[in-house]
Amino acid sequence: MLNRIAKFSEHEDGAITVDWVILTAGLVGLGTIVVLSISDGVQHVDSQTGDALSKIEVQEIVFDFDN
Repeated sequence: MLNRIAKFSEHEDGAITVDWVILTAGLVGLGTIVVLSISDGVQHVDSQTGDALSKIEVQEIVFDFDN
């Protein structure tokens, strides 16, 4: 029985897959934390930009090609 456990512990075939899964999960978690931490600031800037753009009057440009 101990020989089987010793042989099983020597096999490392799936270890790289576990490493990549853990690394990917860490990156996804880090990205989520970053998005959640800056979302309020981005929404505030978006609101201010929308307010500023709504106050701008756009003039119509007319091209007179008949002359």
